[in-house]
Amino acid sequence: MISETELKTALTAVGQEHLLRFWPELDAAGRAKLAGEIAALDLNGLAGLIKEYVLQKPKTVIPDDLGPAPFFALHPRSDAESAFYVKARKRGAELLKSGRVCCLTVAGGQGTRLGFDGPKGTYPIGPVSGRTLFEYFAGNILRAGEKYGRPITWYVMTSLLNREATERFFREHDYLGLAPEQVFFFTQGTMPAIGYDGKLLLGSKDGLALSPDGHGGTLLALRKSGALDRMAAEGTDVISYFQVDNPLVAMTDPLFLGLHDLEGAEMSAIMLAKTNPFEKLGNFCVSGGRTHIIEYSDLPEELAVRKNPDGTLAFIAGSPAMHLIRRQFVERLTAGGSLKLPWHRADKKIPCVDASGAPVKPETPNGVKLESFIFDALPMAEKVMILEGDRAEVFGPTKNATGVDSAESCRAMLVERDAKRLEAAGISVPRKADGTVDALIEIAPRIALDADDVKAYAGTHSIRILSGDRIVLE
Repeated sequence: MISETELKTALTAVGQEHLLRFWPELDAAGRAKLAGEIAALDLNGLAGLIKEYVLQKPKTVIPDDLGPAPFFALHPRSDAESAFYVKARKRGAELLKSGRVCCLTVAGGQGTRLGFDGPKGTYPIGPVSGRTLFEYFAGNILRAGEKYGRPITWYVMTSLLNREATERFFREHDYLGLAPEQVFFFTQGTMPAIGYDGKLLLGSKDGLALSPDGHGGTLLALRKSGALDRMAAEGTDVISYFQVDNPLVAMTDPLFLGLHDLEGAEMSAIMLAKTNPFEKLGNFCVSGGRTHIIEYSDLPEELAVRKNPDGTLAFIAGSPAMHLIRRQFVERLTAGGSLKLPWHRADKKIPCVDASGAPVKPETPNGVKLESFIFDALPMAEKVMILEGDRAEVFGPTKNATGVDSAESCRAMLVERDAKRLEAAGISVPRKADGTVDALIEIAPRIALDADDVKAYAGTHSIRILSGDRIVLE
């Protein structure tokens, strides 16, 4: 363990010696814990970040040449593009059959905003069954492995806060049908919280106030955890990245995978057509020949409302945080054990201890958390591919209990998606006068990866759905 003298010298040099305020009161375990957390910090680097992001508010500079990013449309726009989509779907299926694809779920969050005590991935979202978010992903991974003849490894990124609870959930539920070795857990990095005076906050007398370093930290965590080494050993070179709150995500879509590979993209993304100029989605843009995401709050109004000659929004491509990432790209970005992504400032109410050691639970923001975002890797990629997604089919985020982007709206979307797939398979589905489904329908992800699977299932099963029914097909 680093000595008290060494700690004091290093901290004094950057004006953070207050972190040792309670050192004399700590026992050996407490001193070891605090010393370890401090030793893990890049103190000189932090001093620069504090000056740039905390003591002043950074300004977003909009490039003069900023334009909308090109994308492949949801439906082909020409015969040539239609033929290319056919080729891409075939290539995507080949990638899955050859074991070159893995899945990565960012699952570090808790279900607090949902009124749920536990990792968000363990939240029950099934409209009828109450199956959890994790169960949706596991079912699709199992079905994809069965459909394409190769098991898919699932990488689950947790946080320090929920790692233990997440792993316990998987053990207690027999890994949701997957083989234990098929699931690889790893933990995202952390950053210390910083008071508005530039001083690092103590979360307790023997520890820093630490918080996850943002989903941009995924890339470096993949290297540090050994996940990249495992991917290389298994011959995996395409990472399907998605967030834990979206059970509709098409994690193994052959078209998306195939376009990514045929285009030689290092990083690809799904885009959703924005419903209005100011929808709260990041905007896919291009500047200097590189792809960027400009946050909705940073895009100037004159650009947000700009329209094409046909009346559509020029900056129509919004980001729902679904990506394909080439493993070799992550290896390149994290070579040397570090990754330089821009940081983003978030003003937060941060629990901490005051100068006397008393706990503080602020009612207003008292400091800054620094986060990195994975989309900031896009301009570092030599080639980026963007594909339009069908919002109703692939995007049902579960962020709140009710209202927009909620568990309530997500369940309704799951029911509607499954109903449409059944109707496409020739099954009659009761609907109300307003067109909504007059039943609760849930198709288990284990049996249906896509519409073709539902059609095949319907061809071998007798399915009858009446008004008011609550039905689970599995």
